[in-house]
Amino acid sequence: MTSGFLSDLPLYASGLLTTLTVSLAGIALSVGTGIVLAAALRSPLLYISLPIRLYVEFTRGAPLMLVLFLIYYGGAQFGLVLNPYVAGVVGLGLYGAGAFAEIFRAGFNAVPKGEIEAADMLGLTPGQAFRHIELPQALGLTLPPSIGQAINLVKESSVLSVITLAELTKVAGTISSITFAVVTPYLTVALLYWAIVESLSRLGFYLERRLAVKGY
Repeated sequence: MTSGFLSDLPLYASGLLTTLTVSLAGIALSVGTGIVLAAALRSPLLYISLPIRLYVEFTRGAPLMLVLFLIYYGGAQFGLVLNPYVAGVVGLGLYGAGAFAEIFRAGFNAVPKGEIEAADMLGLTPGQAFRHIELPQALGLTLPPSIGQAINLVKESSVLSVITLAELTKVAGTISSITFAVVTPYLTVALLYWAIVESLSRLGFYLERRLAVKGY
């Protein structure tokens, strides 16, 4: 059994690398898109805020598997052919953006209005006030829920196997079908997911302490 496990290590390593890279890229896309969506949600123009609101509600209510099917299989019907890796990143990114938009919207709303007014009196443009006052504070205020959402996306990445991406869960299934073992491959993958989640949690605690020192 030990020799069999050791021979499977390259597969586990490959699956872990795929899970890490696709998850981190998807999280980065989610955060960037979420900030843009959160800013758009604050627009007084209904033709801007309403479509964004509908998008946010859709992504928060639809399962990730459905989003992946629409992007990977549905997109091909309209000439949008993506490889599984790119489809996985885009799927995670667009799926997570809705939740991040709500997180950041709450963060922007929590920034004291007096600071925005003070920035206006000092001659800062709305864009400058957003970049230098609202965004840094909002990111600090929303760090705990943002880390929680990032962890959720890492765990959600386990369904990327439905678009044939060879991430950890797909690797466990492959090893199980070859060796007819169930406990060892899936327990190994579960422990690897736990290690990723624990690392993200500790990173979140570290960043919270750093931001607390800076006064955010």
